[in-house]
Amino acid sequence: MKILNKNQSKIRGLFLAAVICLTSCSDWLDVVPDGVATIEMAFNSRTQALKYLGTCYSYMPRTASGSDPALYGGAEIWTARTPFFIQRFSPAGLDLANGMQNATAPLLGRWQGMYQGIRVCNTFLENISRVPDLKPLELEKWTAEIMVLKAYYHFMLVQMYGPVPLLRNNFQVESDFSTFKVEREPLDECFRYIIELIDKACEGDVLPYELEDPTSEYGRINKVIALSLKAKILVTAASPLFNGNPDYTSLKNHDGTLLFPSGPPDLNKWKLAMDACEEAIEACETYGIVLYEFPNTNDQYSDTIAMDLTLRNAFSSRQSTEIIWANTQMLATAANGGTIWMSMPKLNRDWMASNELGRWFTPPISIARMFYTDKGVPLEDDNSRINDIYSLRTATSKDKLFVREGRMTIDMHFDREPRFYAWLGFDGGVWYGAGRYDDKVPNDLRFLGFKLDDVDASAGGGTGYLAKKYVPFEAQVNALNSISAISYAFPIMRLSDLFLLYAEAINEYEGPLGPSSEKLFDHINAVRTRAGIPTVETSWGTFTDNKKEHFKTKEGMREIIQRERMIELSFECHRFWDIRRWKIANEIYRTPIEGWNMRVSFIDGTIPEVNRMMYTPQLLSIQHFGSRDYFWPISNAEIDVNPNIVQNIGW
Repeated sequence: MKILNKNQSKIRGLFLAAVICLTSCSDWLDVVPDGVATIEMAFNSRTQALKYLGTCYSYMPRTASGSDPALYGGAEIWTARTPFFIQRFSPAGLDLANGMQNATAPLLGRWQGMYQGIRVCNTFLENISRVPDLKPLELEKWTAEIMVLKAYYHFMLVQMYGPVPLLRNNFQVESDFSTFKVEREPLDECFRYIIELIDKACEGDVLPYELEDPTSEYGRINKVIALSLKAKILVTAASPLFNGNPDYTSLKNHDGTLLFPSGPPDLNKWKLAMDACEEAIEACETYGIVLYEFPNTNDQYSDTIAMDLTLRNAFSSRQSTEIIWANTQMLATAANGGTIWMSMPKLNRDWMASNELGRWFTPPISIARMFYTDKGVPLEDDNSRINDIYSLRTATSKDKLFVREGRMTIDMHFDREPRFYAWLGFDGGVWYGAGRYDDKVPNDLRFLGFKLDDVDASAGGGTGYLAKKYVPFEAQVNALNSISAISYAFPIMRLSDLFLLYAEAINEYEGPLGPSSEKLFDHINAVRTRAGIPTVETSWGTFTDNKKEHFKTKEGMREIIQRERMIELSFECHRFWDIRRWKIANEIYRTPIEGWNMRVSFIDGTIPEVNRMMYTPQLLSIQHFGSRDYFWPISNAEIDVNPNIVQNIGW
């Protein structure tokens, strides 16, 4: 959204001038003693108010950036801690995964930033009616828009800290200082207030379903976004971390107010989530948001490559039809150190001899194993596989659009689902695009060679995999490792995310055989069919031996849905929060970060001894996670300033 970026620094300067007194750790609670003139200037015209609206958006967390704990903290992306990496990305995400969180200086917390954002939203809502040249309909629309954004910022806090203080209004200059000593509010009240804000914003036709100008207003909130966000929030509220969690029932304010609900899980929360998902999906489909499919006009491409382009464009293309909300505050770019650059294989081997590590987003072996086989089931359950997944195998003609023909790699890289090949780069794997587009001549297509003196040197960056999902297929790199690619706003929510949330809510409320079972299977299978794999029923019923009935139980379907989310939304920064709300993070983090041996010289890619040396797992990092890590610690300094704020359990 151009207006946000263009005016962000100017209007933020106005805001900072208005809050120049903010010096304490709890500056989100401080008042503005002499900022009236500045506020009056900010709302003296439509043009100035629009700039302030842009400032409200400027506090959105930068998804998949160094400040996002979900990038490196979710055990799906790893990189070496080199000077290059530390210069461009905060190592805090790696520290977080290594168990170095603390209450003295919390890693990648959002307490300050989100409350500052909420305060800006409150200032906007309290003053927007003063703008003299703002049309009534526009006043209502902007007000609703910022109410949803305010709800989103509160949700970001609850997701990270659990129960939090609710900043319903800004404090006034004449308020007694004691009124600033706010307390955390009960969890259910936090969720109730967040949903109340969204519901109020969605009343009537004030908030449009579609943006009036999709180009200049790209990224701004409309009704489809609001309804989808509501669905996601209600699914979160119904999830085990927040619903019937016995580990946090002892958390209370100093006056004895319980902050987490006691008792068993409230099943009705899943019903509310289920209904909200259904309403959001109906809105999406009514207004043209559908699962993306690449338009393979006149069968220009083979089915294999058309599927590859479907899956890659669904996430990284501006033309994707399924992106519900994109974060214009975080662009995936090809600039040195940008998301695309960090995921793209380079060409200059001499340059990489001293720079190969710490310059890539590299998924560990566990993520490569996570993807399904081409039968749509986990590697360990597929009854059609006869070889050990770590045994060596040479690519033949039938593999030529997935693995370079004649290239030797491990069995695990063969006969996998299309998402594996579309979203992961690996040694010997075909990387469609990058300036080479003729799939009728497979040997001319770009492929990856990760050994030390191979075509891409050790571009695997330590694990032997690249997060290809971040890279548009048109992106190209020259011999100086300069990358040409169109940037894109990082998706916050896609339709496939919403489909899987809906399936999850139905399963948790009714089970897989309840009255809404058809809708459950329709939506999860829509995601799978688009991904080029069989339906849940066909996959588990045909290609497993001991799990043929797995999808018929709530527990079995829960496992299937959770894995489907981790695959479909891989590298999109959802996994980090999903494994927490499901309360399975302690299981996930038990798996160490491993990669292949990237120090093996190429010599000849067909020699088994060389490949066997490469495909030896190397321990890269041990992850640590305890029960206290489900929620962030509140900074000790914050509690010193406001003793009414109680600390989370374990910190």
